[in-house]
Amino acid sequence: MALGLKRGTVALLPHDPAWEAAARETIAQLNALLGADAVDIQHVGSTAIASIPAKPILDLAVGVHSLEDVRHHDGALETAGFIFRGSTVPGEWLYVRGDFAADTRTHHIHVLEWDSPRWRDYLNFRDYLNACPQEAARYAELKKALAARYAEDRGAYTQGKEELIQELLEKAARWREDN
Repeated sequence: MALGLKRGTVALLPHDPAWEAAARETIAQLNALLGADAVDIQHVGSTAIASIPAKPILDLAVGVHSLEDVRHHDGALETAGFIFRGSTVPGEWLYVRGDFAADTRTHHIHVLEWDSPRWRDYLNFRDYLNACPQEAARYAELKKALAARYAEDRGAYTQGKEELIQELLEKAARWREDN
């Protein structure tokens, strides 16, 4: 299983079933480190969608009652290789894991309020694309085109996906209500 990507770059790999096993292992580790402060931890992002290619970086969402609950675990998290990077999205903290000497990242740990709209977006998006292969294929095609165009510019790659992601999030929310 290949995990890890140089920071700021884009490379997509075919889905690897080993990503799910690695996510389960990391979830168990985070549960042990965070204890009751982690209400729920979920594997999210493209590595959690079986039918599409993904950047080989595991995204995990850690649901908490309060963001402050996690900060007193920073020492233990850092010892385990999870480095606090602050907030790149309002209401969400980011921890990363990787080979920092090689400037690669293997994990993005998104800490956010459990059952918040953003929490539900992460789960709805994953579950909707796993349940709706035609929508997943649309998303995969866009990802491939953007990755080919912006291999060295992850910001532009991410920005290029925003419109379709918003459309899919709206569909996913409606789908969740109906299921």
